[in-house]
Amino acid sequence: MADLKGIAEAIIKGDRDTTAAKVEEAIKEKVPAEQILNEGLMAGMSVIGERFKKNEVYVPEVLIAARAMKAGMELLQPLLSEAGVEPVGRVVLGTVKGDLHDIGKNLVRMMLQGGGFEVIDCGIDVAADEYIEAIKKSGAKILAMSALLTTTMPQMAEVVKAVKEAGMDDIKTMIGGAPVTQAYADEIGADGYAADAASAVDAAKELSA
Repeated sequence: MADLKGIAEAIIKGDRDTTAAKVEEAIKEKVPAEQILNEGLMAGMSVIGERFKKNEVYVPEVLIAARAMKAGMELLQPLLSEAGVEPVGRVVLGTVKGDLHDIGKNLVRMMLQGGGFEVIDCGIDVAADEYIEAIKKSGAKILAMSALLTTTMPQMAEVVKAVKEAGMDDIKTMIGGAPVTQAYADEIGADGYAADAASAVDAAKELSA
């Protein structure tokens, strides 16, 4: 029997080789790709996400777990595409213009991927028109922005405004980053706010529901 629980445990431990080996085993045993994804890879990442929220693990452990998940995803991706398994949702992600920080953004990307989202990562220093272009190209319904500097936070307001002006009423915007608060999200009219990378997954799931 394929060891899906073992895949989850290997991800929690951040053991890339075991994750890949057990995913390969499950594929050989003809376990449906979606089941391997849900009960193996995503189950492991969701435990890491919960522990991260409770400060039981920190950024290095999350990065190592995400690397293990990536090793499993690389094997699984072709089968998921073949089986027509759609992601939970698509998210355009980036750090706003003028801000060159990417550790938080990268963590959010890994957590979102671990939660079953397809992520279009625009990188750092991303202007409003670049976000809008990425949304048009990808068909994503969620736009997630990060800022680490108080001086770049007004850029978030600019992007929210640009999305509205572009007539993209069905696009949900969410923001996060060290200086960002729920109050600021309300003030600029963003649809969601996440205090940390693990909460970003919950917020994105709520927005895509």
